[in-house]
Amino acid sequence: MSRYDAVYPRSIQDPEGFWAEAANDVHWFRRWDRVLDRSRAPFDRWFVGGKTNSCYNALDLHVERGRGEQLALIYDSPLAGVVRSFTYRELRDEVARVAGGLTSLGVGQGDRVIIYMPMIPEAVMAMLACARIGAIHSVVFGGFAAPELAKRIDDAKPKLVISASCGLDRAGKIDRLQAAARRGHRIVGGEAANVRVPSTAPDAGGAGTGPRSRLERCDERNQLA
Repeated sequence: MSRYDAVYPRSIQDPEGFWAEAANDVHWFRRWDRVLDRSRAPFDRWFVGGKTNSCYNALDLHVERGRGEQLALIYDSPLAGVVRSFTYRELRDEVARVAGGLTSLGVGQGDRVIIYMPMIPEAVMAMLACARIGAIHSVVFGGFAAPELAKRIDDAKPKLVISASCGLDRAGKIDRLQAAARRGHRIVGGEAANVRVPSTAPDAGGAGTGPRSRLERCDERNQLA
């Protein structure tokens, strides 16, 4: 019998006990009062009364436990010929800066944020930053054109759209993501004032010197610098 064959039946027969045991491996700022609340089925609620943070568990906890100098993220772009790496400590600090930038723009717990970026480290930082402050993020594939992005903006009604000036597709062609983000926002009747673009080098796809991860202030052009 495989371990799966032994574990899976228990998760079905005793879901509360199974997931309570699994949750002990997660850091909690406040432990839950009840593992599973089925009083409003089918809208069940898990770990009622508990408080945790996925970004803290993914980054801060490792730093606090002595793994701060261990590599947490390696970005290797064969297309652009760029390799960048971040330790847990470096990634935590970068994510904290992004989170601070989002907070300064009025994004808070429960707000929705669309992330429309190339596959670069800053996209990961944006996701973790949203989790850090309790915002809900929706990742939109950077290859989508403005009309496809507009549909997702209309559905999510985000408080902010995080994008990049541009990216590289698989053929090495430059995609102008910032322009597409602004067009997408205008399609749904917005003024595109809530489209924020990290300050970058000539492209955000990894070519040249690559993007700078400094989302600390908002300048006159509504760009995060």
